[in-house]
Amino acid sequence: MTLLDSRAFQTQIPSAPLWLGLAGVLPFVWGALSAWNGELARPVADWLGTGFIGRGLQLTYGAVILSFMSGVLWGFACKAVKPKAALLFSLSTLPALWAAFLLASAAPMQPILLIGGFVALFGLDIMFFRYRLTPDWWLKLRALLTALVLACLAIAA
Repeated sequence: MTLLDSRAFQTQIPSAPLWLGLAGVLPFVWGALSAWNGELARPVADWLGTGFIGRGLQLTYGAVILSFMSGVLWGFACKAVKPKAALLFSLSTLPALWAAFLLASAAPMQPILLIGGFVALFGLDIMFFRYRLTPDWWLKLRALLTALVLACLAIAA
């Protein structure tokens, strides 16, 4: 058995999920740009505060997205049959728990932990895809979005 079946990257992603997913990456892009270039970030920081730039924005927004994805996975777990259902419901809560503990910690390695959260989330995406609980285009979309998010987080980390 291969890690992924043939449907993983053959199905076209519908326009709405693709464009909304890409729009959801914009705060990560801005976080990376504003962490990389302080001069670019200064007007926004002066106007809205430092929570809207750099690492701070990425940590807050990343925690929101991990929590959102927990809800999405929970929805997919509803399609599972026993005994897998209990396991998948349990696993679907992990990204939100990871986000809560990440934000509650004062660890200097928070950006690295956030990266780890998104890598683990992609592992869950693969699992739910392999159990045929997601749309056929799901993994193609999640691979694209995860790659973009990880690149942005790496720049700011």
